[in-house]
Amino acid sequence: MQVPFHKFDQFVADLAHGVHRLHVDVLKVLLTDRAPVRTDTVRADLAEIASGHGYTPGGHVAALLRSGQTAGVYTLTLQNPAPWVASGGSMGPLQHAVLYNATAAGEPLIGWFAYVAAITLRLGQVFLVELDAAEGVLSQT
Repeated sequence: MQVPFHKFDQFVADLAHGVHRLHVDVLKVLLTDRAPVRTDTVRADLAEIASGHGYTPGGHVAALLRSGQTAGVYTLTLQNPAPWVASGGSMGPLQHAVLYNATAAGEPLIGWFAYVAAITLRLGQVFLVELDAAEGVLSQT
């Protein structure tokens, strides 16, 4: 099931001001149980889930697959980040996966995926953020 992507308001301004170089910057996905707010701007605005039991602060890299435009529409397509596996105990709860720029100063936010309900991974369970390889993560016209 594809989870909808919501972009942060500041992301649009950051694009216009050259903060993001999406084709070369390191983009990451982190996990949180607090609902992001559209007006959040940087990673420090978020409260990640507790570290340990399979989660490392900062999350996992979502490597670039494609970045380009066709007929005036720019599309960013990323690989799925590595899955999280609960080890040594439960991980979570989590309900939101946030995409951010780990290269740019302040680690500016891009957008997030909101899952229907909070998820707690039990020992050995896996959580995977599935990014849309066909349509891309985001498009700009």
